[in-house]
Amino acid sequence: MIQDVQKKAKSAMEKAIDALKREFRKVRTGRASVDLLDEVRVDYYGTPTPLNQVGTLVVPEPRMITIQPWEKSLLPQIEKAIFKSDLGLTPSSDGELVRIVIPPLNEERRREMVKVIKAKAEDAKISIRAARRDANEALKKLEKDKDITEDDLKRGEKLIQELTDKYVHLCEEVIVAKEKELMEV
Repeated sequence: MIQDVQKKAKSAMEKAIDALKREFRKVRTGRASVDLLDEVRVDYYGTPTPLNQVGTLVVPEPRMITIQPWEKSLLPQIEKAIFKSDLGLTPSSDGELVRIVIPPLNEERRREMVKVIKAKAEDAKISIRAARRDANEALKKLEKDKDITEDDLKRGEKLIQELTDKYVHLCEEVIVAKEKELMEV
């Protein structure tokens, strides 16, 4: 029974870390990455469609993304969708490709982005601690229902705390790596 509670808590903590990593991929670092465009939707015959489903996205240079639409008629919609996104990117088209040059971030913008990632990381830590709280409540309920002993409860709470510490530490490692990437010139 304790193992079930532990597995559920571990799963929830892993999801928090995965969500944090997904969020971090969307943070602009001054380097080109097709992940920046994950949230961009193109009007494809009246349906908002992810950009990667209407063309091929490539990073030919460290500071450039190119988009080769599968239908040339989509070039204006792709440009419009990128303009409307909150990414602050300016696309240009040559009739065949859409090119996006990623401008380098200035020092002030880098520091702002570090604050953003730390806030996102704090949300992940809150999720991890919520998983710990839920697991501890489940263990206390098991003890109250006489399904486990008081010693089992203490052992379970200790295991859950070790799991929490492990995932909070993992969260910190992800933050440090992203901050290092952001501060690179």
